[in-house]
This record gives sequence, C-alpha cells and structure tokens, in this order.
Amino acid sequence: MAIEVRIPTILRTYTDGEKAVNGEGATLGDLLADLETRHKGIEERIVDGGQLRRFVNVYLNDEDVRFLDGISTALKDGDSVTILPAVAGGSK
Repeated sequence: MAIEVRIPTILRTYTDGEKAVNGEGATLGDLLADLETRHKGIEERIVDGGQLRRFVNVYLNDEDVRFLDGISTALKDGDSVTILPAVAGGSK
C-alpha cells in the first residue's frame, strides 16, 4: 500500500529535503508511525499524546482529517496526505 505524504518546508529537515515521501498504514496514525521508522523525529512534530498537534493540519485527499476520524482516519492505497502547519498572525 503506497500513500504519498506531502511534507511542508518546515518539516523537510526530517525527510532530507524531500517535498513528498511514501508511506504505508491502514490509518493516519499507522502512516505516521511508518514515516517515523525512516524519518526519525517527524512523528513527534505532528502528534502529541496520541492526537494531532493543535497547530498542525492534516488533509486526506484535500479533506481535513479533523472532520473525518482524526488520527484514526482510514487510508487506502493511492491516497494522498498533506501536512500543513497552521498559520496565524497578521498586522495590527
């Protein structure tokens, strides 16, 4: 089962600069654990206490996983997962 994971610039230090990597897993949690085996440190930047970090958005085929099953969202071969850090701020 191959799932493409798009990596934001800020996390590319964990993927040797790669914009996208492949992973495997029946759920998003499994996929992130699989990525951790090849890209040490990446999982803890996305997950905290078994849940997605508050300021990290994850999309499955362009749909926010928070509106699906979160870290338990089921995945299938050919899916695309995009990880995006939340952006906040602005001018006064």
